[in-house]
Amino acid sequence: MKKKTLILGASTNPERYAYLAAQRLTQHGHPIVNVGIKSGEVAGVPIEQPETIHPDIDTITLYVGTANQQAYYDYILKTNPKRIIFNPGTENPELEALAKEKGIEAIAACTLVMLSTGQY
Repeated sequence: MKKKTLILGASTNPERYAYLAAQRLTQHGHPIVNVGIKSGEVAGVPIEQPETIHPDIDTITLYVGTANQQAYYDYILKTNPKRIIFNPGTENPELEALAKEKGIEAIAACTLVMLSTGQY
């Protein structure tokens, strides 16, 4: 099953995990939405600002450090995905609790590992 995934913290830097996630998600056939603060394109998809709410998102995969996430709380919760993947370094008990209150599954995991092991 293909899961439309919003990459929050998308980056055009090939050394960033968010960049690798965009590549691997598209290789696995999952449609992506790149959201970040810098403009550019990753895996053929432009990076947009966190303004447009995409109502059809299955998963948000987080690549924004815990200290910088609060600015995105409303955006994340309004997007209302089925799940949020808190990649290493993005764990946030406050956001996890807010997500669970809205019925959003919160997973502390690594998107790249989940894809490589067939658990995505």
